Amino acid sequence: MTLSIKWLGHASFQMKAEGKIVYIDPYEGEYSEKADLVLLTHSHFDHCDTVKINEVYKASTVIVAPFPLFLASVSRNGGNVRALKARDELVVGSIRVRAVEAYNNKRFKSPGNPFHPKGSGVGYVISIEGKIVYHAGDTDFIPEMKQLGHVDVALLPSGGTYTMDGAEAAEAALAIHPKIAIPMHRWDTDPEEFRKKVEASSDIHVVVLSKGEEFQVV
Repeated sequence: MTLSIKWLGHASFQMKAEGKIVYIDPYEGEYSEKADLVLLTHSHFDHCDTVKINEVYKASTVIVAPFPLFLASVSRNGGNVRALKARDELVVGSIRVRAVEAYNNKRFKSPGNPFHPKGSGVGYVISIEGKIVYHAGDTDFIPEMKQLGHVDVALLPSGGTYTMDGAEAAEAALAIHPKIAIPMHRWDTDPEEFRKKVEASSDIHVVVLSKGEEFQVV
C-alpha cells in the first residue's frame, strides 16, 4: 500500500490510504469523493469552505477543528465533530491525528495583533499508512516545529504576508528535516526558490505540485 497526497490548491489537500479519504482545509479544487476524515486548521474561509465540506460529508465522516462553536455549522444530522487544541490527539480507525501549534510571531495586522494568534489555529501531525504527515496550517516558523519528532512529509506554507515566506519555509524544512517537503499556500512566490534552498543544504526531497497533481509516498 502507498499513501497518495493530492494538492487541491492553496492549503487544501486530499490524502488516500488504507481505503480512507482525508481532506485537509477544504477550499480549492475538486471534491467529488466522500471523506472519512476532514481536518480544519483554523476558521478563515480559505481553509474551511462549508460548501466543500458538505460536498464530501457522509454519515460516518469525522470533522476535526480547533474551534468547537464553528463545528456546529459544518455538521449535519448530529454528525461526528471533534474539537482539538494543540497537543490533543484523536484516533479515527487506523489514522492517528495530533494537533500542534500554528501561529504568527512575525506577521501582524497591527502592533501586537497577529493574523493568526497563538491558540486560534493548529497544524496536524497525521499518522497514516505507516507514514507521518505534517500539515503546518497558517503559521510562521515557530520554535515548536523543532519538537515535532520524525516527519516523512511536511506540507509547509510559503507565501509570505500571512505565513512564512519561501526563505522562512526553507528554514522550517531544514529544522523539521522531513524526508519530503511540499510547499503550499504559495500565493505568487516561486516554489523553485524554496526547492533550491532546501535541497542545497540537506537530503530533503522537495516536491513541487501543480494544482490537482497527486504524489505517491512509498
